[in-house]
This record gives sequence, structure tokens and C-alpha cells, in this order.
Amino acid sequence: MKRVRMAETTDWFQRGPLWCLEPANADLHGPGRADRLEFIGGSYLAATPQLSYRRLLEAFSLQGWSVRAWSYVPGFDHQSQANEAWRALRRDRLQGEAAPEPGQRVLRLGHSLGCKLHLLAPDGGRGCVGLTALSFNNFSAERSVPLLAEMGQQFGFRSEFSPSPQETLRQVSSDYQQPRNLLVRFRRDELDQSPRLLEALGRRSQDASELLELPGDHLTPASAGLRRQLLGAWADDPSRQRQMERLVETISGWGREPKRG
Repeated sequence: MKRVRMAETTDWFQRGPLWCLEPANADLHGPGRADRLEFIGGSYLAATPQLSYRRLLEAFSLQGWSVRAWSYVPGFDHQSQANEAWRALRRDRLQGEAAPEPGQRVLRLGHSLGCKLHLLAPDGGRGCVGLTALSFNNFSAERSVPLLAEMGQQFGFRSEFSPSPQETLRQVSSDYQQPRNLLVRFRRDELDQSPRLLEALGRRSQDASELLELPGDHLTPASAGLRRQLLGAWADDPSRQRQMERLVETISGWGREPKRG
């Protein structure tokens, strides 16, 4: 097991494809007693979630969540990657050093493509108290990776995501079982497709999904260092940090709402 010291109060460690972070007060409650956050990031940000989403995930740790972030490089077969992520998170949940006890909350969190992978999980979302989907993105391969899509057509390899955008929404309407879903859309996010996802979820009986619109853009969940590289120095102004803190507080409170019924 490899451990990486990120800051004075932060001790990330890697277990297979998962980057893990325990809350600072975990020892006060004994192993496995913290609520659990299972995170899948978006596109190439997800290769190093402990860096790309550091501020977001460490803020959840400060709220008392035990964080598990799946590391991956995106491909065309999204169903296969969704299965792989689900198996890795389930294996860690059942066999890890801090396996949760009955009654503990498991909250799933996704950003961009990570939302789609959570929605395609083999258990249909039944193994958690809910999913929070940040900036849901379901574009075709042609729009997402136009060069690869063009090469695929030329050389005869897969050039569309599987399932396709249309099939993804169909599967959500027919196969996804989790009623509680918090869709978060940022107002300056031109890549967000949360309204389409909300429509697909709403076709199910007993759906309890809701859409929340907040200030920000597609990179609001990403860590400041990454945003600074892509957007310039303004990306790390104090208002963006406050947006991050409010976002985490909102999701954490929603994830810990008492079960209905």
C-alpha cells in the first residue's frame, strides 16, 4: 500500500485503482464507522483524482466522509469501465481496512463522465443512499473526441461510446433503480446535460431526483492548481473557494438526510 502525504492534515493512500482518504477524526469512532463517499471523476481529470479533485475530496473528508476515488483513463466502452469501477469500490467496501458497518451511508458522487459511469453501475444504484451528479456529460464520441472518432471510422475500430448517448438515457429510464439523485448544474457550464438526465430519471415510477443550479462552470469541482493551469490566475479567487465549500456542505447535508419511509 502506497501512502502520499499531501499536506499536514492530509494522508492519502492508494489501494489498487482507488485513492483513499479517511476523515481526520476516524480514530475517535473506530475503523469503518465514517460515512463513505465513492467518487468517479470526469474524463482525463480522473487519472489522478487525489490531485485533480484534491480540494473537493479533502473538503468531504473534513465533513467526516471516508473518501474512495476511482482512478482511470477513459475509453470508448463506458459500460465495461462502469463495471470495473463498481467492482473495485465494492471489493474495497467489503474487504478494506475500514469496511462499513450496517446502517452506514454510502454516497456516490460523479463529475462529468463519472456521473454516467455511476449510472451504469451493475447494481442499478441500489448499493447507496443516493447519487450526486455534478455536470452530467453524455456527448457522443464525435463531439467529445472528434479526432479519435474520425480515425475509428477510417481504420475500422470502435468510434462511438458504448452505450451511446441515446442508449445511456434509455438504460437510465429502464434499468437504474436509485430514486434519490441530486443533479448539480453550474450556470456557466456549456457542457452540462443535466436537464436531459432529469427527464430520463423522471420517466421512472417513484423517482425523487432533483436539479440544483449553482454558480460556477464545468471545472468548479476541480482543484485550484488545475483550474489555474487551464483558466489563469483568476480561477483561484476566494469566491471560487467559497463556491467549493458551499457545494460540499450542500451535498454532504443531502447525503445525510434521514431516510424517508
